[in-house]
Amino acid sequence: QVQLVESGGGLVAAGASLRLSCVASGGAFGTYTVAWFRQAAGKEREFVGGISWSSGILSYPSTVKGRFTIFRENAKNTVYLQMNNLKPEDTAVYHCAATKAWIIRSSSDAYDFWGQGTQVTVSS
Repeated sequence: QVQLVESGGGLVAAGASLRLSCVASGGAFGTYTVAWFRQAAGKEREFVGGISWSSGILSYPSTVKGRFTIFRENAKNTVYLQMNNLKPEDTAVYHCAATKAWIIRSSSDAYDFWGQGTQVTVSS
């Protein structure tokens, strides 16, 4: 079973950048699809991007495309979420999630393993 740990969140001003990390351990030797989700207070969980470790296919929703980038360093079992031009509406708890499946999906129920989350707060 794989364990996921996120880090890199914090409090930043609008227009700043953050890079979040998702480190996998405890069984991450196969092929995993990894996605990032966020949930703001009082709002539904939202898919913000995904990456296939086997093929390098990327997927982003229109709300973040052009500002957020997902990339990986497989030798370190790490997936990153690079967030640029942050806006106050990006404020949320960000989670990474993983599945052994090879297809990137935007539904949270498609993912089997979840990290603890990291808070991102963007001031006005």
